[in-house]
Amino acid sequence: MKAIQLQNPGGLNHLKLVDLPAPSAPQAGEIQVRIHASSLNYHDLGVVLGKPRSADGLIPMSDGAGVVTAVGTGVSEFKEGDAVVSCFFPTWQSGRATIAEFVAVPGDGIDGFARELVNAPATSFTHSPNTYSHEEAATLTTAGLTAWRALVIDAAIKAGDSVLVLGTGGVSIFALQMARSMGATVIATTSSATKEKQLLAMGAQAVVNYRDNPQWGDEVLKLTNGRGVDIVVEVGGPSTLPQSIRACRVGGHISLMGVLTGFAGDLPTVELMRKQQTLQGLIVGSRQDQQDMIRALENFDWKPVIDSKYPLEKIADAFEHQKAGKHFGKVCLSF
Repeated sequence: MKAIQLQNPGGLNHLKLVDLPAPSAPQAGEIQVRIHASSLNYHDLGVVLGKPRSADGLIPMSDGAGVVTAVGTGVSEFKEGDAVVSCFFPTWQSGRATIAEFVAVPGDGIDGFARELVNAPATSFTHSPNTYSHEEAATLTTAGLTAWRALVIDAAIKAGDSVLVLGTGGVSIFALQMARSMGATVIATTSSATKEKQLLAMGAQAVVNYRDNPQWGDEVLKLTNGRGVDIVVEVGGPSTLPQSIRACRVGGHISLMGVLTGFAGDLPTVELMRKQQTLQGLIVGSRQDQQDMIRALENFDWKPVIDSKYPLEKIADAFEHQKAGKHFGKVCLSF
């Protein structure tokens, strides 16, 4: 089978296309999946750039979608021919978060989905939405479930709420679509006039250009008559968090999952305290969360936004496109 391996010390020029032996028949409790698509996340980019240092020969990519080709004994949830999508935390089945490390995450602590075939426990996958392509399904593992958990599970979004999303990456676009489907209004940020038009066309009530307005939190307050938004989907991290706190209402909720601007920074704790906001960190979600999300998505009339598709052997080009920050939605591998 074809696969991509990351050679130490990492870097896009150390992603190598290789031929590996195809896995044998799945063991008891396992399924074999022919992977047809993956999608790129900034987590994957960090891994392939060697931050943190990865095992030599690691197969990258945390998202994988494809078709079940064989079923091990004892597996009743899946059958040959089923379309499936991987779980980010294959050992977190349900309940409250108990995992803070990435040792069992595909494409990080263990081999991921930049390969044509994989054997894994059946509990490492869920069914894909019935009407989704493999590329669309692959966007759900990380970006889709992160947006779902931020809005639905942690922030308990309801019709009439206002939501702020930052930028036009996968999580933010998913959050915009989900929030609109649930009756919320959305304000978005971007630095691109072209992307501003796209965001408005997707239903954003207003868009703030953060390059023209460095204090964009104040602009969001103006747009909400001084009140602030109910929920912020915070993908930026330390450099954007102070403005997110400014933009959020008294008693509002900030879902923090981003490290795009770094891993540490100053925090205006007095404003956070004074406004009595909830600041909650999150990393994706459980398998049960993913199953709940997929059932809901099958009732929505929109699909994930895919910016571009690349073949497996062009994985470095796909990451270069992601690094440039010009994408709108998800960048996918299709193979």
